[in-house]
Amino acid sequence: MITPRLREQLVARALCAGFDLAGVAAVPERDSPQERLQSERFTEWARAGFAGDMAWMLRADADGVPLRSSLQRAVPWARSVVLCAVNYNSAQPRSVDAAPAGAGWIARYAWSGTGTGEDSVPTDYHEVLLARLKQVEADLHATVPAGEEAIQTRCYVDTGPVVERWFAQLAGIGWIGKNTCVLNQGQGSWMLLGVLLTSLPLSDEAVLLPTADRCGTCTRCIDACPTDALIAPRKMDASRCIAYLTIEKKGSIDESLRPQMGRQVFGCDICQDVCPWNRRAPIGTAQDMQARTALVNPSLEDLAAIDTPEFKRRFRGSPLERTGRRRLQRNVAIAMGNSHDACHVPRLEAWAAGEDEMLREAALWALEQIAGSATSL
Repeated sequence: MITPRLREQLVARALCAGFDLAGVAAVPERDSPQERLQSERFTEWARAGFAGDMAWMLRADADGVPLRSSLQRAVPWARSVVLCAVNYNSAQPRSVDAAPAGAGWIARYAWSGTGTGEDSVPTDYHEVLLARLKQVEADLHATVPAGEEAIQTRCYVDTGPVVERWFAQLAGIGWIGKNTCVLNQGQGSWMLLGVLLTSLPLSDEAVLLPTADRCGTCTRCIDACPTDALIAPRKMDASRCIAYLTIEKKGSIDESLRPQMGRQVFGCDICQDVCPWNRRAPIGTAQDMQARTALVNPSLEDLAAIDTPEFKRRFRGSPLERTGRRRLQRNVAIAMGNSHDACHVPRLEAWAAGEDEMLREAALWALEQIAGSATSL
């Protein structure tokens, strides 16, 4: 059982492993009011189609209930969750700041790497956080007295059927903001989460009250969302989110959403950039999570010119590798169209004459935007 003392030990071990925040939450029992409420909320969200093409989020059990709606359904032996967070903030400009002409935007979390300048090497935050979680997991197993039943554990970084932000609130890490991100009063929302599931129940004495909601009446994130993906406080239509459109969406992007995508080519930070709690958020100190400055306000033309070998060299092991060169350049084409800058016409014309159907369609749309803006002058 996780007592208050063991909870404190786990938090201390997580901090020693390189995490900035840690906490422990109990897994609600099957069919308890808390579990039913969470299950109903997620199932309603999923059935509304807000997950877009992310079928992996909708995997269901034999009863047709999404596994992510209830950890008890997905991992029946889980009794507690150790939540760990890493601050990935950096002292670089934000997406809402003035930017050089012809610059795109790559989400802050994808900048991570080691080294500086040309010597920087991309790092995958999944691997970074997982290695640290494994340290905490090993320490936990080492606490089990000889002869006692072995503890079951499992580590996840974005890959498990766990709604991390919900457990983060229960664990005292932070509250769920109106932009659906976890917010911490000291760290802001620039946090990446990892979870360690355990078969150890949390004693009543070790249970903490959920973090208080400190968003108040502020709606800056909702007001700033270009595509109106935040349809209500703490409720997102992911199929409209720029992060989904630029990272998860395969094939053609809905034309009605393209103008609102602006210069975003991989992910979107707008709802976090405008959040008052991020004004004084500290800068992350992890050496393997430092910003690769070449990815801050990258040149659209530079990204457009990347061939397959160069893409692999620059982004192997980084979050951009998963999206791939074709989808990145589709996003670049849309950003070029939104810039209304005729300097991009030669590149777009070359893509429009190419064999890649997805890129050709995006380039033709972009050329129409540039031509239209020139006509209106």
